[in-house]
Amino acid sequence: MTKKLYYDSAYIKEWSTIVTSAIEREDGIYVTLAETAFYPHGGGQPCDTGTIGGIAVLDVVLEDQEVLHKVAQLPGQTEVECAIDWTRRFDHMQQHSGQHLLSAVFLKLYQAATVSFHLGSEYATIDLDLQELSAEQLAEAEQEVNRKIYQNLAITSYFVTAEEMAKLPLVKLPKVTEDIRIVEIEGVEHNACGGTHVAATGSIGMIKLLRSEKQKGHVRVTFLCGGRALAAFNDHVQIISQLSVKFNTGKEEIMDRIGKWEQEQKLLMVELAAVKEQNDSYLARELLASMEEGSRVLAHISEDRTLKDLQSLAAKLTALTDLRVLLLSAAENKAVLANSGSADFSCGAFFKAHLGKYQGKGGGSDKLAQAGFPSWEGALAFYNFAKEQF
Repeated sequence: MTKKLYYDSAYIKEWSTIVTSAIEREDGIYVTLAETAFYPHGGGQPCDTGTIGGIAVLDVVLEDQEVLHKVAQLPGQTEVECAIDWTRRFDHMQQHSGQHLLSAVFLKLYQAATVSFHLGSEYATIDLDLQELSAEQLAEAEQEVNRKIYQNLAITSYFVTAEEMAKLPLVKLPKVTEDIRIVEIEGVEHNACGGTHVAATGSIGMIKLLRSEKQKGHVRVTFLCGGRALAAFNDHVQIISQLSVKFNTGKEEIMDRIGKWEQEQKLLMVELAAVKEQNDSYLARELLASMEEGSRVLAHISEDRTLKDLQSLAAKLTALTDLRVLLLSAAENKAVLANSGSADFSCGAFFKAHLGKYQGKGGGSDKLAQAGFPSWEGALAFYNFAKEQF
């Protein structure tokens, strides 16, 4: 059985060992080692990666107490040098230790037990046994958990027997009855856990609580610890700096400037809508005036109008004529068919019957239907076909 060095110390980065076996499976090649510091998936924590004999470690799993390392290819020798991807490992240590501390704080402040923990590649989350959590409570928890970080409390791990475990004030009892590993945060909590952790709360760096939301009868809290929190802070500072330059103002006035800009945009949109309305009316009259006598359909191709614009123009036209109106947008490869409803004809039914031949998708009512096409060629072919049917 592999000796699990990650239980001796989470800070082991490099070591020498021996490849004890190789296993070929459908999904790849796995090797076992006499000693390993590669942490396998488990307890909500992702596995470590790194190299074995210079070969990339792709995955690490635990099966029947044996650690299996999925590798890109078999190492060329039995004696190998191993190295952990330390950036990834330390990130996991910060997030996992931060989770323990954060869960302890929520339990103390609001008697809210943690029912699940997820450590993703970008964020970490805990689900709390709460019905709701206010913004004020979230802020209070963030202040308290960071105060515990500043105290730099020792974090230790050790194995106990079932009898010894019975004497400890555990957060909850583990499912296992032997090889019970305890992670203790000095003066805060004792927790049964097999994961990797930092040596003291100070190494968590900081914890930033991003948001809370209701999730399947619980409250989910999303948070960042350590390096992730610093990276997010730097991103936010960069965004604020760019906004400050864009609006030519200090960061304190950015929200006011954005509010004024939004108001200006609303006024411009109202003015633009009025101009579009006027242009649609002019264009509708021009199209009707230019029609040949005896035409049964008013057809028009627009180079730059959107589907919404076509629908607006179609409404103007059907208010002025009983003819069927067929419009096509070259900008979006979309078509609109409309009529005033005076004829025994359904626009939606016509589209449903013929769109498939031109790879078009859409539909509508008796009076108005719309469709989109994957290419201009298909849109134009359907447009020409439809004109010939009326």
